Amino acid sequence: MAGTGTEGEDELIETTFAPLAAGFQGALGLKDDCALLAPPPGEDLVLTTDAVAAGVHFFPDDAAADIAWKALAVNVSDLAAKGARPIAYLMSLAFPERPERGWLDAFAGGLADAQAAFGIGLAGGDTDRRPGPFSATITAIGSVPTGRMVRRATARPGDVLFVSGTLGDSALGLLLRQDRELGGVLGLDEAETRHLIGRYLRPEPRLALAPALRGFASAAMDISDGLVKDCGRLARASGVSATLDSARVPLSGAAQRALLQRPALLERVLTGGDDYEVLAAVPPDRAEAFRAAAAAGGVAVSEIGHVATGSGITVTGPDGRALEIGAAGWDHFPH
Repeated sequence: MAGTGTEGEDELIETTFAPLAAGFQGALGLKDDCALLAPPPGEDLVLTTDAVAAGVHFFPDDAAADIAWKALAVNVSDLAAKGARPIAYLMSLAFPERPERGWLDAFAGGLADAQAAFGIGLAGGDTDRRPGPFSATITAIGSVPTGRMVRRATARPGDVLFVSGTLGDSALGLLLRQDRELGGVLGLDEAETRHLIGRYLRPEPRLALAPALRGFASAAMDISDGLVKDCGRLARASGVSATLDSARVPLSGAAQRALLQRPALLERVLTGGDDYEVLAAVPPDRAEAFRAAAAAGGVAVSEIGHVATGSGITVTGPDGRALEIGAAGWDHFPH
């Protein structure tokens, strides 16, 4: 794990990050400038990278352990949606000033928890100091049997659209994180409020869904920028159209209660992002097998729409009519 070469940074790497690399032999104890990775026999490597930055992806005063978990989870979620098994990751950290030891220890603890949960190890990276907010950039590496990565550009007309888990929890959790009084307004009890905020702070990649995706899905991707926007991306990449039934979008009990109090929050559920669930297109004759395989892995999936010829995406309301959606989802570079 490279750095600026200062004594303080070398100590930081040796004491804080080298223990996180102990489970990945190719990290070489973080004592070299590069790591070594041989693709598993008969498998392809799958690579993805995402950054999280204070003030954009998390609050500067979020717990260090939660920041670390999220930074790794959002990358592993991409691997899960491709049907991949996590292997290792590279991490680059940019600090505006020297971090306190207690914060670093908590950050490393969050990474250790996430590594254990996701079955992945640190392979190397970089630390530096630069102006601006703290950011963590991670490149995650996984593997799939040769030729079996599930792409987003291969959905076909007639496919059924499924999502894993429940949607909107994280988007609502962000609202609650911004306004501590909102939970009472929405009629949420303390446990429901904690659940929604927890889903925002600590996404859970659907790794157990990977075998079902490889076995039965035509296409898949993770939902990071909102269901509507990411479904539109899948449809556009595949050269098809998609229809989503908002009445069939799976909601947690806490989200259901919030929407009963404020139905207009449905658009936030559909577009808010940070779900890190999986959107999958499955041929209709494989839909039941996909459900069964997902259930065998302990992952709930819900049918929410279908793919057809044409282009564009339509979202229908409870009455079957098309909804007018404002912003389809998160965009770092809005027009």
